Amino acid sequence: MKSFKPTTPSRRNTILTPYKELLSGVEKKPKSLVKGMKRTGGRNADGRITMRHRGGGNKNLLRTVDFKFDKRDIPAKVESVQYDPLRTSFIALVCYKDGERRFIVAPKGVKKGATIITSEKAPVAPGNRLPLKNIAVGTFVYNVEIHPEGGAKIARSAGNFVQMIANDGGYAFLKMPSSEVRKVPETCWASIGEASNDQHKLRKEGKAGRNRWKGIRPTVRGSAMNPVDHPYGGGEGRGGRGLRRAKTKWGKPCGKGQKTRSPKKYSNVFIVTRRKVGKKK
Repeated sequence: MKSFKPTTPSRRNTILTPYKELLSGVEKKPKSLVKGMKRTGGRNADGRITMRHRGGGNKNLLRTVDFKFDKRDIPAKVESVQYDPLRTSFIALVCYKDGERRFIVAPKGVKKGATIITSEKAPVAPGNRLPLKNIAVGTFVYNVEIHPEGGAKIARSAGNFVQMIANDGGYAFLKMPSSEVRKVPETCWASIGEASNDQHKLRKEGKAGRNRWKGIRPTVRGSAMNPVDHPYGGGEGRGGRGLRRAKTKWGKPCGKGQKTRSPKKYSNVFIVTRRKVGKKK
């Protein structure tokens, strides 16, 4: 990680990712893979805020990242590893043998000049993609599909991976980063290895302004609000939450040890072991 000379209080506490060491230098962005992006500010089509603490931030270009991987049995060469301002992991620009270029989530350890392939008979090497039924138990995978041909949905952020722990009855059993064990059809595809930029969790932004650049607005404590705005609000002085169990702004249970998942959720049947929460984890 990269630290700085303490020329200011914020500089003293800043620790950032050493991009010069991890990226491949000059970034080539084909025009067909990049487009402008309109920020929503956390609002839906009706103009209502559905995600708080969003707004402002620097203008960014949207990189079209391939999660379908529908080019099978065609090798691709990694032309560069690049920074994407809209995700935590790095992206790689790959050029397939037929000349087509695409962005993918870069796997850890794969550098410029490496070759990857999506195939049922692909060797088990970082970046290669194959069906879960052809992957050995104990292997780390990322970019995992939930439904066959549905595109990668699981383990896409920086340093994330899922572990194959069993294969039985047409399903692959995957251990998630949250410690949950889930069943996924063995015909789903996954990429070998783990997502790049595993040092992301060690970052210290150093100052509030850096988060504002990223479009993240301040988070206000519930206990600092009025009673009309939050269950923790009000009171004389700096009071605690004053409730036995933690609640959200809307009165729903949250926090360690409380079950928040819907008891009738459609995907409950695919969960073999629930995630561990609180001190037990």
